[in-house]
Amino acid sequence: MNNQVKTPTEGILNEQLAHNDRAGAKAVVLLSGGLDSATVLAYARSQGYECYCLSLDYHQRHIAELNAAKNIAAVMGAAAHKTAQLDLSLFGGSALTDDAIAVPEKASEGIPITYVPARNTIMLSLSLAWAEVLGAQDIFIGVNALDYSGYPDCRGEYVKAFQAMANLATKSAVEGKTITVHAPLIDMTKAQIVQLGTKLGVDYAMTVSCYQADSQGEACGVCDSCRLRSEGFAAAGLVDPTRYKHQP
Repeated sequence: MNNQVKTPTEGILNEQLAHNDRAGAKAVVLLSGGLDSATVLAYARSQGYECYCLSLDYHQRHIAELNAAKNIAAVMGAAAHKTAQLDLSLFGGSALTDDAIAVPEKASEGIPITYVPARNTIMLSLSLAWAEVLGAQDIFIGVNALDYSGYPDCRGEYVKAFQAMANLATKSAVEGKTITVHAPLIDMTKAQIVQLGTKLGVDYAMTVSCYQADSQGEACGVCDSCRLRSEGFAAAGLVDPTRYKHQP
């Protein structure tokens, strides 16, 4: 059985870098501490951007991913890393912000309860604010619309809509410095994402994707995020370095 999937080659990445007229420019990169955001950071760095990483402590179920984000930013050469504080457990409504709601351990129909209302809109808004202060015109986010949990704020049309809003709502854009929201993983499978990150030197052992990881970053192995991650490595033909409590 052939597990190889199509993925950008080193040659394509080098060509993109050579033709990127934003090389050397500042960019804000949303960094959750997970697999996708670490890959996006590596990609933005490969394009020559000076990366300013932003994480969000929204009182999510565990802090392991925030610890991972701090480590990833340091190891992968971010120019700066900030963690914004915004307590979304005030509203609840998600298994990630309300301890009374269990994280599903089986696939479900529709948008799962792990969806955090407006999370990506909040994170992109914060990144937009920092971008204005930095004089940056580029924002990177690791959303993906293929191997994902079905969240509405991970779709291409959402990213385009936010970019349009950003260019209406900011002083910098009105004065001619328009904002581009980059979602380079949007149409990639999880296997392709893993292969791209591996080519770019990402150490995926540093990342935490699990919805209910313990304080040391050990993954449960039974949530939707663990399943997608494990299947992605398997389809890519690569060893999954994740520490699972239960093997998916």
